[in-house]
This record gives sequence, C-alpha cells and structure tokens, in this order.
Amino acid sequence: MIDFKNEILALKKQKNAVILAHYYQIPEIQDIADYVGDSLGLSQNASQTDADLIVFAGVHFMAETAKILNPNKKVVLPDLNAGCSLADSCQPEDFLKFLNNHPQHTVISYINCSAAIKCMSDIICTSGNAVQIVNSLPKDEKIIFAPDKNLGAYINTISRRNMVLWNGSCEVHNILSKEKVIELKIKYPEAKLIAHPECDAAVLELADFIGSTTALLGYTRKSDAKKFIVATETGILHQMKKESPTKEFIIVPADETCSCNDCPYMKLNTMEKLYLAMKNEQPEIILANDVIEQAKKPIIRMLEISRMLKLI
Repeated sequence: MIDFKNEILALKKQKNAVILAHYYQIPEIQDIADYVGDSLGLSQNASQTDADLIVFAGVHFMAETAKILNPNKKVVLPDLNAGCSLADSCQPEDFLKFLNNHPQHTVISYINCSAAIKCMSDIICTSGNAVQIVNSLPKDEKIIFAPDKNLGAYINTISRRNMVLWNGSCEVHNILSKEKVIELKIKYPEAKLIAHPECDAAVLELADFIGSTTALLGYTRKSDAKKFIVATETGILHQMKKESPTKEFIIVPADETCSCNDCPYMKLNTMEKLYLAMKNEQPEIILANDVIEQAKKPIIRMLEISRMLKLI
C-alpha cells in the first residue's frame, strides 16, 4: 500500500514542485497543498512561484491559467477530465458570434473560462474582484460579461450597470434552489445564510452575505454567529471547520438525496492521481505560444487593476 502523502512530499522536494489546490478539492489534497485558495489567490500564486513543476489540484481552466502565467514551466493536472460546466457553456465559435453581434464592447470574462475565451477578452476577473474591476471602468462604457449570467446579473445590480450577459452558469451553484434555502432558514432560524455570487438571484436575495469562496471563509471566521447555511460547493467546509471548529456549517444540498453539493469535476482529483501526476509529470497542460501570449494580456490586466485597487 503506497503512502501517498509521504510519497508526494518526497517528490515535491525532489522536483522543486509546488502544489496549488482549490478550496473545492478533497480535504486530503487541501491539507498537503502549498497553497489553498480561490481563483484570484491561485492566479496570484501561480504568477509568483519559483517552482520548476506546478501541480494544479483543480480543474482544467485553472491549470491553463497557471501555464499562461508560467509558459516556461511544466504544469500538470492530476486528471485531464477535470473540466468545468461553466467553462463548457461558452464555446469559442459561439462566443465569437456573440461578440460580433455586440461590437464596440469591452469584454470582461470570468476566469472560469477556457484559454480560447480569454484570448477574446479584454479583462479577466474572479468572483473576488469582479465588482471592483467593473467599477474601475467608466459608467458609460459598454461591457460584455461572460460566461456566468448569475455573477453578471449580481454585478449589474451592485454596480447599477447594464452589462450584456452571456447565458452560461455553473451547474453546482445554479442548481441550488430558493425552496431548499427557505427550508433550511426555517429549520435553522439563527443561522446566517452565506452564498457565492454564482448562485441564482432568488437565492442571493435571501443571503446575509454574498462573496467569493475566500470572502465566505473570512466572513465565517470573523462573524459572531455560531451557525451558517452555506450556498456553495461542499469542499469549502473543510477550511471553515478548521478555522472555526466551534461553529456549525450546513451546506445547501444539490437535491433531496444527499446533504452535499459536490462539483463532480473537482472531485475527480485524488491523492493517487496527484501522486502519479508528480511522479510521471503527466498529464501536462500544453498551449500554443500564440494562445499563451494573447490569453495572458487580460489576466495581467486583471492583476494590475487588482494591485492598483489594493485587492492583492
């Protein structure tokens, strides 16, 4: 029986590797990672690492972003099938037609998109900086926001904009129903409802706090409340429980059959696959040089705006 934890730690030292993991990964991967975070934090760390090998425990678009920011380094993803329903909802050929139908618009794309969509974008954003990035642009600027319609609609409400929205969504967040949330609020009246902005507007209207995964974590840590109803992916509960062991967290379930809301793509990564990816340095993320150069521009612009606004 292979001791995956110790083998991974040995390989990390041997190969000067860094493990970047999203909050939605399984607890064992989160605990062995060098950095655990959301898309903004992962992008920042990927842009600053001095490791020779980047092992990205997340989904495909995240590993692509790491490669774009580190074109001369090897980036591996434990399972190449770890995709994203939101990224898949915005195919390049369809998005190009959409852009042609809305000329002279600044294109802001949520980081949860493919490298091809990033190439068509002017600025990338994450759920942690989206409102601030939109607000950094003139009020009369015409904007297309893609691919998440729920996040875009939330930003429109907060910023009082009228951005043109691509009709995409995350199946993990979009499936969460207002009815289930109301049931939980009735059952736990003292609990605070916290929600990711990828949720449907009907759910967000009921929330006590709306924010990125990192913001949700920070809110639960600082809040005086002892109980929280959490409307996002189940993986974040691991960090919430670690940081606030005396507090109770109730996830909004995806359906009536379970008390979870797991992203099937995030959960494809396992400790065994992580070990094999480090050992074999496969599967590797490969992108054409011209794609890297074009996709890097809107990501760099995001990081520059975030630094200017002191978001990172």
